[in-house]
Amino acid sequence: MENKTPATRAEILRAAAETFGTQPEYLWQDTPSDAVLRHTDSRRWYAVLMTVPRARLGLPGAGAADILNVKCDPALAGSLRLNPGILPAYHMNKDTWLSVLLDGTVERGMALDLLAMSYRLTAPAPRRPKPKPAAGPAVWVAPANPGYFDVAAAFAADPVLLWKQTARVAAGDIVYLYMAAPVAAVLYRCRVLEADIPLEHEGRVRIRRAMRLRLLHTYAPDAFPMPKLRELGLTAVRSQRHVPPRLARALAEAAER
Repeated sequence: MENKTPATRAEILRAAAETFGTQPEYLWQDTPSDAVLRHTDSRRWYAVLMTVPRARLGLPGAGAADILNVKCDPALAGSLRLNPGILPAYHMNKDTWLSVLLDGTVERGMALDLLAMSYRLTAPAPRRPKPKPAAGPAVWVAPANPGYFDVAAAFAADPVLLWKQTARVAAGDIVYLYMAAPVAAVLYRCRVLEADIPLEHEGRVRIRRAMRLRLLHTYAPDAFPMPKLRELGLTAVRSQRHVPPRLARALAEAAER
């Protein structure tokens, strides 16, 4: 059963302590309840908890609301802001940060996923990749926003394309591309030809590392939509992540038919 528990400030602080080993720091005398969460090694902020008048957030009603500011992949920010309770960042870069209402509008699972994504995005880049397991190539899924990039047209022109890399992907791995709304389905199976390609791209989507993908198979939009992905263990695709084993088998078998 899907968890509908609302997100609260207490839940965020508990998750930060239990998952990342971090405690809030209260830095401002004039707003003593506002706090930052930092990485323990680099001391970089990965979240900010604030109490803000509802009017300043463009919300109806009097009084104030607790919010959580988190960093977000710019490719996902637009679609995430379509969810109730997720707003353009208050007092932060609105292209790369979001404000999440902690007044019961946003459910706990989504808020904690966004907190984890912010932690990953603000972490220092690894100096060296971890050794790959001997079991074979890793299997990943990566989000694609059709509003930013026409993947179908790119593959029609060339079966090999350069793609933003945010995970520890390696040459030989399999990457599935999940098209965000309105498609909301896995459409492409690719093999990584090259990974960790340094880039300095500052367009609509900032890219520091890239991977070169070769298209192996195209799925029909109704083959692996989000409801089926959930049945097979994938609850959300907000960043590059490993594919659950059941889903990986189903995707591979469908590509071989």
